[in-house]
Amino acid sequence: MAPRWKGKDAEATALAEPMSTLVSQLQSSLLESNSQGLLVGCTVLLLAAHPEQTNLFIRTAFGHPRKTAEKDNKQWFNLSLEEALYLCVVMKCIKIVGIGKRPLDDQELWSYSTSKRAGFPILFKAYCHLRSKNWVMRAGSQYGVDFVAYRHHPSLLHSEYSVLALPDDGECTNDRLKVWSDFHCTLRLCGSVAKTLLVLRVSKRGKDVISLSSLEHCCVEEVIVPRWNPELSRQNQAMMVEKDLCKSRT
Repeated sequence: MAPRWKGKDAEATALAEPMSTLVSQLQSSLLESNSQGLLVGCTVLLLAAHPEQTNLFIRTAFGHPRKTAEKDNKQWFNLSLEEALYLCVVMKCIKIVGIGKRPLDDQELWSYSTSKRAGFPILFKAYCHLRSKNWVMRAGSQYGVDFVAYRHHPSLLHSEYSVLALPDDGECTNDRLKVWSDFHCTLRLCGSVAKTLLVLRVSKRGKDVISLSSLEHCCVEEVIVPRWNPELSRQNQAMMVEKDLCKSRT
């Protein structure tokens, strides 16, 4: 499915400002400002150091701006657990603090995240897999999936993929896509919103994922699932061929 741009100049804007370049600029800005995020529930609050950093957060589509009653130019962002850990652990450009503003180490962050969200190791591995390829990831709950993936900023084009992250060993907490009816319903929903279903199968390679370091041993397989079209089934195709042969004989 071709990208669906939102304006005649949207594609040119995306080509002029590659997402990889913008993310690199955000990384440098966060390192220079020694940015810290505050862990609150299932989100991380981060205060942009200056207007330029606010602009980079928006252009890279990390987090969501938080509305406050303050009249100054300070801008807070709500980061999901996946986004916060990606910036902290993978890009190593922010620190995350807890109660008393004490910095949390990787194992503390991992234990906290896995206790707050079921299936977090699989979701985080899937998020890192696509975000590291410069796809913009957003929550996909409104479409019945884990994420939706954008080729560039959501303001420039529509998302192309509905993403489901599933363990390759069959150990799934919600039993999604276990029967044909699940596939059919999910594919119909994806088709109705002009998205392609992308299943990311995360293989643990027979090992338990008990830490961030052990997650590095997991591998991800990308599976694009097309919608089944009964008109293109083998039986119907055979019938059409037979009819064409009959017509040619008469």
